[in-house]
Amino acid sequence: MAVVMAAMALISSADVLQYVDPLIGSGGHGHVTVSASVPFGFVQLGPSSIPQDWDWCSGYHRSDSTVIGFPHTHLSGTGIGDLHDITVMPVVGNVTYARGTEDDPNSGLWSYADRSREVARPGYYATHLLRYNIGVELTATTRTGLHRYTFPASQESAIVFDLVNGGCWDRVTDAGVWVVNDSTIEGMRWSKGWASLHPVYFHAVFSRPFRRAHLIADGEEVTADSVHAQRVFARFDFDTHAGEQVMLKVGISATSVEGAARNLAAEQPAWDFEGTVNRAQQAWRNELGRVTITSRDPKVLRCFYTALYHTMIAPSVFNDVDGSYRGSDRRVHPDPGFTNHTTYSLWDTYRAAHPLMTIIHNDRLPDIINTMLRIYQEQGKLPVWHLMGCETNCMVGNPAVPVVADAITKDIAGFDRQLALEAMEQSMSLDERGLRWHNTLGYIPCDSMKTESVAFELEYELADWALAQAALKMGRRDLYDRHMALSRQYRNLFDSGTGFIRARDGAGRFLEPFDPFIQRHQHDEYCEGNAWQYSWLVPHDIEGLVALHGSRERLLARLDSLFAASGDMGPEAASDMTGLIGQYVHGNEPSHHIIYFYTMLGQPWKTADRVRQVLNTLYDDTPEGLSGNEDVGQMSAWYILSALGFYQVEPAGGRYYFGSPIIDGATLRVADGTFKIMVKNNSDRNRYIQSIRLNGKRYRKPYINHADLAHGGTLQITMGSKPKRWW
Repeated sequence: MAVVMAAMALISSADVLQYVDPLIGSGGHGHVTVSASVPFGFVQLGPSSIPQDWDWCSGYHRSDSTVIGFPHTHLSGTGIGDLHDITVMPVVGNVTYARGTEDDPNSGLWSYADRSREVARPGYYATHLLRYNIGVELTATTRTGLHRYTFPASQESAIVFDLVNGGCWDRVTDAGVWVVNDSTIEGMRWSKGWASLHPVYFHAVFSRPFRRAHLIADGEEVTADSVHAQRVFARFDFDTHAGEQVMLKVGISATSVEGAARNLAAEQPAWDFEGTVNRAQQAWRNELGRVTITSRDPKVLRCFYTALYHTMIAPSVFNDVDGSYRGSDRRVHPDPGFTNHTTYSLWDTYRAAHPLMTIIHNDRLPDIINTMLRIYQEQGKLPVWHLMGCETNCMVGNPAVPVVADAITKDIAGFDRQLALEAMEQSMSLDERGLRWHNTLGYIPCDSMKTESVAFELEYELADWALAQAALKMGRRDLYDRHMALSRQYRNLFDSGTGFIRARDGAGRFLEPFDPFIQRHQHDEYCEGNAWQYSWLVPHDIEGLVALHGSRERLLARLDSLFAASGDMGPEAASDMTGLIGQYVHGNEPSHHIIYFYTMLGQPWKTADRVRQVLNTLYDDTPEGLSGNEDVGQMSAWYILSALGFYQVEPAGGRYYFGSPIIDGATLRVADGTFKIMVKNNSDRNRYIQSIRLNGKRYRKPYINHADLAHGGTLQITMGSKPKRWW
């Protein structure tokens, strides 16, 4: 009991940051950004390295200590090599203005970083550049970055702006720098990559005048006070004595240099580095304090709070302090009356990250939904994977539909519901990405859509189901009936002979040859998965799966086989296929709901066993602590919800099915107050729920409704060592 009380005493709003380690997930395939930021901030200011391989998408990988500079934007946990805008690098002496290669120390601006002197905390990052003997400290506000560099004694100290090197998918189309005075510069960088139109403007001020400016355009230094070219570097010289600190503050904007200047003036008016760090960290304390947990295991505390931190990197604020933003129509718009956002990795995040937001960020969610509706008005459909005002159309299905529908079914206020229903209906009625066949034929033929036909069809169907629930909530029975029928079309792809959901051609023939283990990265009927995972991508119709398999017992036996199946996925299997238990793949999203099917089918103890196995073996408090891409908060959101003891399986509606909580207690800040979770007799052995009481009354459902969470109250869960069905 003393240990329990000690853990409880440690958790408070004042020091919860001690449990956040931004380096968790920076190794392996985690792809998290390691940078200074504030919750949901536009700026993530941190290092970028020489390699441009897949595991370096965020710019940082724990296995590598090279640094080419410190960009102001990053993507966290994706498989996408974009952003890395407005890179700044402090140097000493002559340098080559290029990214460089590790086999030649003089080939670029780059330096090794001293990992023994690296510090990564929420709102703060520090390292030491060995090549130049320069100390680096970084912090941020929502739209600005603040740098503090500690130089050696030298007459050749300098700070370089690199407008060439961004992410590995990013190519500059236009760039410029102009000198305003001896301590102020402005500029812009337009690039084209995954985001097809990607302008970032900046306004930067040095803490002391620079001695000289060097503007380099396409490899040649120019003598003017401004430069405009495709490849632009700008060097600003200083004489420094040993230990002298030079600070730099940078405001960025997607609209204009004037917007960047306004952002800087509003958010970073002074030269208060420690104050900025403190304010950033207090912002993180406030947000992380929305969930307070107790646990006897320090590892659980570190994994939980780091996961919570990772769910709050994005969606990122994407407007200026005056509310103006760059829209999907590529125009700059005035303040729409809400905070515009970007970085919508929806194929990943509709599953757990957005449901988590409906519980603890219901105040921010209207801005998220309003942004999606504005995107619909500007581009004619809801976002698919939206970045920097650009539609990438990455991944399958219509994943914004479940997010919008979920907000309607959970009575989230603050957006136009009629517009939301229109946006969902229109987005599901377009003649693109296989929707015509989905809406008319009953499935997407694999010979009409040459790749990922099964994945598209299944994702569209769960979106249809979510839309149907929202329509029913709004009294539109006609839409409910239509989309419910569409949501059950997976039965047309079910092969009773093999028990798998498979691709069919336009004549109705199953695609041959067929191997349920093989996953082809290109030209496959699935998406980052194989038949074993996708045959369970029906989170909205468990009873339909029971009917297809003949009985609940047969479906349970089939589910058991998923976790025992062993086979070769083939040489083309996607790198995302990680974190395997049999053919359950926790490192990628299509599997994330499957464990909770056991609870839905009446065997909650099997959910408990598998949840504990995943929480204890596929998450860790080390740089390799994620079994797959963080995917903009989804991998972490699964951990958070499952650690609390429940998970939303269906894509909308707010039924959170119980699993096996690993915490001893929690307090959630919800819409109408607080919701407390008390877990009695919890241990690794006592992993099975024995009974549940909600607000003092015996609770007899396998799930808890969102309304019960949102209204506040107390959930008491009693655990034991013997499997039990408690409802």
